[in-house]
Amino acid sequence: MAKKNKVANFKIGQVVKHKYYSFRGIVFDVDPIYSNTEEYLLSIPKDIRPKKNQPFYHLLAQNNETEYVAYVSEQNLEADLSGDPLSHPQIDEIFSGYENGEYILISDLMH
Repeated sequence: MAKKNKVANFKIGQVVKHKYYSFRGIVFDVDPIYSNTEEYLLSIPKDIRPKKNQPFYHLLAQNNETEYVAYVSEQNLEADLSGDPLSHPQIDEIFSGYENGEYILISDLMH
């Protein structure tokens, strides 16, 4: 019997934070299972290295020093309930606004 993929707990536009590292991010894409390189996976410290068969999130991430794109497993994320918006320079390329603690995907305006 094949394993079913886990349903993603976080959605596009949601603000999340890493459980172990001090950065926050906005979800802009979700992979149902790990789809990056083995080398990338092995670069994650063994004590927090995630399993592959869970959702992985593409984030517009930022910390106190910089902004970047991150790829993080669901097990290493939690919802950011601070309500504070982010200032990542790519936000306006993907999202049209910020309402009720979430970012609105530009394509959602077309529907």
